[in-house]
Amino acid sequence: MSKKKVHHEEHIDETWLIPYADMLTLLLALFIVMFAMSKLDVEKMEKVSQQFNIIFSGGSGVLEKNGTSLIPMDNLPTLNEQEEDKMVEIKQDIEKEIKSSGYSDKISVTLGEKGLGISIQDVVLFNSGKAEVLTDVHPMLLHISEMLEDLDNDIKVVGHTDNVPIRTSQFRSNWDLSAMRAINVMNFFIDNGGLEPARFSFEGYGQYSPKYDNSTDEGKAKNRRVEIILIRKYPLNESNSEKVTISK
Repeated sequence: MSKKKVHHEEHIDETWLIPYADMLTLLLALFIVMFAMSKLDVEKMEKVSQQFNIIFSGGSGVLEKNGTSLIPMDNLPTLNEQEEDKMVEIKQDIEKEIKSSGYSDKISVTLGEKGLGISIQDVVLFNSGKAEVLTDVHPMLLHISEMLEDLDNDIKVVGHTDNVPIRTSQFRSNWDLSAMRAINVMNFFIDNGGLEPARFSFEGYGQYSPKYDNSTDEGKAKNRRVEIILIRKYPLNESNSEKVTISK
């Protein structure tokens, strides 16, 4: 009686399936998160994107082999939070310098939706009806330059005047005066402060964007100002405690 020969096939190496399956699982998790966020929310997408960057670069993963894991959204260091923290730091530093220099009643620093704003009354920067930056304020402007260098955000310099008309051989109107004052302050930051020219823009509003009452001398003095605005790159965070849950 003849014996049948049994041919054993060579075992195929299937170890490549493991990383392939892991990749599919991660992609599935990503699509689940995106589907759950069908209403576009830039802030949430940014947070999730950062977490997945951590995963794919070898950091701690979203998915564990057993059970469910959470992405603690509020604990992630988002770009807008980092930007806000740095702007707060710059604001506090400049305010200390303003106080020590005796300019507290002439220079103000605010932090709002658009960014960090530094408002300097013209009496600190210029002689009446002139646009050349006074040497007395150079140390203050250099200190501001050092602080603005800590972020690479765009900077806008805006000139304003009161409603008293001006017409000289140099300036035909308050528009001309406000624009030239903004340009000269901008040039100081570039030439003396060493800031990148590509970061800057300037505007001159003349008398047409007052913050105070031009019918009083005090209001006029406050309206004659130059504003330096460090513009936000990222929107402010909305306070929330949301978490994204991913289950296997």
